[in-house]
Amino acid sequence: MADRTGSRGAGLTHPGVPGFSVEVYQNVNLPEGGREVNAIVTVTADGGGPAVPVPSASPSPSAFPLSAPAPDAAVVLMVDCSGSMDYPPAKMRSAREATAAAVDALRDGVAFAVVAGTHQAREVYPAGGRLAVADATTRGQAKEALRKLSPGGGTAIGTWLRTADRLLSSSDASIRHGILLTDGRNEHEEPDALRASLDACAGRFTCDARGVGTDWKVQEVTGIASALLGSADIVADPAGLAEDFTRMMEAVMGKEVGDVSLRLWTPQGAEVVFVKQVAPTVEDLSDRRREAGPRAGDYPTGSWGDESRDYHVCVRVPSAHVGQEMLAARVSLVLPTPDGAPPHVLAQGLVRAVWTDDLVASTALNPQVAHYTGQAELAQAIQQGLDLRKSGDLDGATAKLGRAVQLASRSGHADTAKLLAKVVDVVDAANGTVRLKAKVSEEAEMTLETRSTKTVRVKK
Repeated sequence: MADRTGSRGAGLTHPGVPGFSVEVYQNVNLPEGGREVNAIVTVTADGGGPAVPVPSASPSPSAFPLSAPAPDAAVVLMVDCSGSMDYPPAKMRSAREATAAAVDALRDGVAFAVVAGTHQAREVYPAGGRLAVADATTRGQAKEALRKLSPGGGTAIGTWLRTADRLLSSSDASIRHGILLTDGRNEHEEPDALRASLDACAGRFTCDARGVGTDWKVQEVTGIASALLGSADIVADPAGLAEDFTRMMEAVMGKEVGDVSLRLWTPQGAEVVFVKQVAPTVEDLSDRRREAGPRAGDYPTGSWGDESRDYHVCVRVPSAHVGQEMLAARVSLVLPTPDGAPPHVLAQGLVRAVWTDDLVASTALNPQVAHYTGQAELAQAIQQGLDLRKSGDLDGATAKLGRAVQLASRSGHADTAKLLAKVVDVVDAANGTVRLKAKVSEEAEMTLETRSTKTVRVKK
C-alpha cells in the first residue's frame, strides 16, 4: 500500500511531564530518482490532567477548582489603556472586567502580574518589578487595582512586551505566558522597534493576543501571536472579552510543560525543505531552526497541556535506485534540562523513503499530506485575496477568494466557509465561482483575515 496508517513513536515519561507520542503519516514510496519526502507528524500530549474546558454561554469565574494543583506557571496580563479605549467608554470597562475574570481563573500558587499599556508600560499589580503569587488575597488586590485603570496616552506595544519579559524572567517557572489586549494600531513606535521586541522575547515566553473592536491592525496582532507561539483573535464586541479572557487563562492553567522542541535529524546528504505546524493553525517554523548537533535542528513548539497538534515536514533526500530504502528523518520531541545535560527525549517517530517502479504506489497522495497542503493553500488564498481587494485588484481578489471558497468546501472547513460568505457571494462552491460583495463590514473582513490560518483536522 502507498499510504501508511501511521507509525507511533516511542513515548518516554519523566516526572512532572505529560506523556507524548508521535505518529507519522506519509507515502513512503518514491519513483526512481525521486527526492522529496513529505510527512504529517501528529504530536499528542496526554498528561491525564484536567482538559481545557469547553466555553459556556455564561463564563464562570473558573472552570478549574482553585484548590487543584497549580501549573508551574507565570503569567503577565497586558491591558491596553491608550486614549482610544475611551471610545466608547464601554470598551475600557469591558477590558477591566475581562482582566478581572482572567485573574479569577488563576489557580493558587501561579505567579502573575498586570501591566497597563500605553506609549509606555506601567506595572499595575503588584508593581516593583516583581510577580505576585495567586491566592484569594492577591486576586482581590489585583482586581481592586484594575478598577482604577483609566484610558489615556498612546500605543507602543513593544514596551509592553519587554516589560512582560522582564517580569517573567524573574520567575523560574517552566511555563511563561503573556495575554495581550489592544484596540488600536501601534502608532507610537516604529515597526522595527516592535519587530526587535518580538525577536528579543521569542523563545522566552508565549503570548496570546487579542484585538478588540475594529480599529487595530490585523498584521500586528497576528504577528505578535505568531512570533511568540500564541493564539490571535478578534473580539469585535467588547462585551465578549470576559468570556474570551477566561477561556484563554483556563487554557494556560491546563498547560503542564513548556519549552518543548521538535527535533529533526536528517542523514548525510538530506536537507530539510520546511517544517510547518498545520493544526490547529498554520505556522511556518522553518526559519526558527536552532542547530542541535550534527545534522539536527530544533523547532520551537511552546507549551503543552492535554492536546494534539499536526506538523508538515518536507525533506529532500539523495536520489536512489528502485529497491533502495533509507531513513529520511528522525523526529523527536525534546525538553531541555536545567543543568545543561542532554535534553529529555519525550517521543520519537521515523520518516522513511522507499524507491519503487510501481507508478501507482509512487504517485498516490497520502490523505493527511493532501489535506494539510490544501489547508495551507486555503490560508494563503484568503490572505492574498484580501490584499488584492484592498489594493483595488477586484479580478485578482475574486479569483483568490473563489479558490479559498473551493478549498474550504472540499475540506469541510465550515467555519471559514461562513466567514468567506460574508465577503463574497458564493455562486458555486465546488468550482470556486464567487462574486465580491459590494459592501463588506470591517468586522467581517478583519475576522476572516485574523482567523484565516485556523485549520480543521483531517479525519483519520
